[in-house]
Amino acid sequence: MPNVAVSPEVSVEYETFGDPSHPPVLLVMGFGAQMIAWHDDFCRVLAQRGRYVIRYDNRDCGLSTKFHDHPVDMGQFIAKVSSGDIPSALGMLVYTLRDMAGDGLGLLTALGIERAHVVGTSMGGMIAQTMAVTQPERVLSLTSMMSSTGEPEYGQSSPEARAVLSSPKPSDREGYITAAERELAWASKRYGDPATVRELAARSYDRAYYPAGLARQLAAMTLAGSRADALRQLRIPTLVVHGLDDTLIDPSGGRRTAELVRGSELLLIPDMGHDRPRQLWPQIIDALESHTG
Repeated sequence: MPNVAVSPEVSVEYETFGDPSHPPVLLVMGFGAQMIAWHDDFCRVLAQRGRYVIRYDNRDCGLSTKFHDHPVDMGQFIAKVSSGDIPSALGMLVYTLRDMAGDGLGLLTALGIERAHVVGTSMGGMIAQTMAVTQPERVLSLTSMMSSTGEPEYGQSSPEARAVLSSPKPSDREGYITAAERELAWASKRYGDPATVRELAARSYDRAYYPAGLARQLAAMTLAGSRADALRQLRIPTLVVHGLDDTLIDPSGGRRTAELVRGSELLLIPDMGHDRPRQLWPQIIDALESHTG
């Protein structure tokens, strides 16, 4: 997989699927997840529908640039935010969600792509929204999947999901893979599959185990603030996708996003959690094909 500089500070690892002459679709992954969480087969099927699919590792994740020299203690950061000590939390911020959005747009520039359809999931949806509101001239369409608006009253996690998200994972390979099954807490109740979760955890661990980046990404996401006013002004074709089983980002996050973006389409999917079960790919890919047409 190639790696390219997207700014003086950051290089990103990326992979493409399909014909470069087809409409480009940039896939943006979520918190702590590598680009391989966009399953290879999912990308291939979307490419077979006539799209040039681009997936990449966010900074501090996978094989993209790591900010080793700026350590952030996740426990301390969460404690600062939970106690309302936002000035101290801001002092721990290494980069912003806007910086992460700039990485994706910088990748498009490096690939010679002026405008693209941008699809983001979870934190990636927040990054995609930020791309759209800061540089709308670069975004042909926006798809915000299982994400939210940055307003604290929408898209909150259940206590169980929050506990799983904030709990440290073992550093040994087998322990890491086993602990990944905790993420079934927010998966589809009908299609959640321990084997699938373990397979992705194994691939991710072997490819690039890097827990140090989580706290910096979390800080960027948590302190991004509300995008509500900017989303109200957005005039880009927008599709909002959310699973009704999602307990990590409550479906109110998706509903609120669609409410704010004038003319947007809201697709609420039964039996989908904070995941993309293979059984639901036809529905998701059909929607993406239609939206990016």
